[in-house]
Amino acid sequence: MTAGVIHNFSVSRAHATQLRLAAQIVQEDKLPNKINFVAGVDVAYASGLAVGAVAVLDYATLKLLEFQTAICKVRMPYIPTLLAFRELPPAIACIRKLKRYPDVFLVDGQGVAHPNRCGFASHLGLALGKPTIGVAKSRLIGKLVEVGDDVFLVDGGQIIGSVVTTKVGSQPLYVSVGHLVSLKTSVKIVKHCLRHHRIPEPLFLAHRIAFEQRCAVSKPSRE
Repeated sequence: MTAGVIHNFSVSRAHATQLRLAAQIVQEDKLPNKINFVAGVDVAYASGLAVGAVAVLDYATLKLLEFQTAICKVRMPYIPTLLAFRELPPAIACIRKLKRYPDVFLVDGQGVAHPNRCGFASHLGLALGKPTIGVAKSRLIGKLVEVGDDVFLVDGGQIIGSVVTTKVGSQPLYVSVGHLVSLKTSVKIVKHCLRHHRIPEPLFLAHRIAFEQRCAVSKPSRE
């Protein structure tokens, strides 16, 4: 086993925690009247380390205003549906360094579009007490249902997310509520943050920053 790994981690207890937290998620808009700052959050991995990155942008112009990174030891393996328990430590560590606090976070992961209705984006939103939106590049659960011009993710008769095509010929994104925001507003914010890439600009920059930091920490020492 890798040094630092949590040996007594219980999958069943983690699932029970998600179910308990899901009941606390607020799927209504609790945003300020005017959004000034939006952030993207991503995590990359290298050599047993997790690199968290957060990029804060001006909401109106999508200009990068601040970014922070944090490096933590990976303490548990990847377990499907339990990504939050692996990625929360580096994500929260870099967010705590921010001097300018965002009004809403776009998170590379699922929100309520999750078997237990509490993916990484929702878990992070509850931990921070701040609005979060899940922006996933792949579908975890749910059937695609077209309603007029919209395509929703539906599971168990419940709408759990929206399918957003950002570029012609590219795979769509799966947007879901994280916490303290409605699905309609989540989609609106994600679309507002699109520029030249498949993913919203805050997440594109957070991903690039995390990747660059990952490359830096994984370079062999010259000493």
